[in-house]
Amino acid sequence: MKQLITLNINNEDYDVIVTPMDLLVDVVRKTIGLTGTKKGCGQGDCGACTMLIDGKPELSCLKLAITAVGKKITTIEGIANEDGTLHPIQEAFLDHGAVQCGFCTPGMILSSKALVDRNPNPTMKEIKTALAGNTCRCTGYINILAAVESYAKAVAEKEAK
Repeated sequence: MKQLITLNINNEDYDVIVTPMDLLVDVVRKTIGLTGTKKGCGQGDCGACTMLIDGKPELSCLKLAITAVGKKITTIEGIANEDGTLHPIQEAFLDHGAVQCGFCTPGMILSSKALVDRNPNPTMKEIKTALAGNTCRCTGYINILAAVESYAKAVAEKEAK
């Protein structure tokens, strides 16, 4: 049975008609048209579908769209600055060569942002733990870890001022 729900995605409300079994990743990509979030394994193993739900990283391939009603959903499209420029974590990924094919990048960036939002001075072990649910098949992770570490240091320095 289809129903009308409202999802708040990137601070904008979207009225969508869904079935009780529609996955959040599919509604966001196919119905709403925000294709930055990737659908990889469809089983919660790769992290490509990561979105921030109320600030916490969640796998949207495992989340029913109806369970996201009333929550604040952030996709990769929603973290850019108001003037349209890239968010500093996105810049850090580019500066450190942490993007190759780009399929994992949205999930990696959102997981990294969530970590630094709650802990602006993470250790390398904490960075690795935060990214443990995100799989990259191209980079070997070294540049990704360097990007997150660099971004975290910049945030910590900014907060110290």
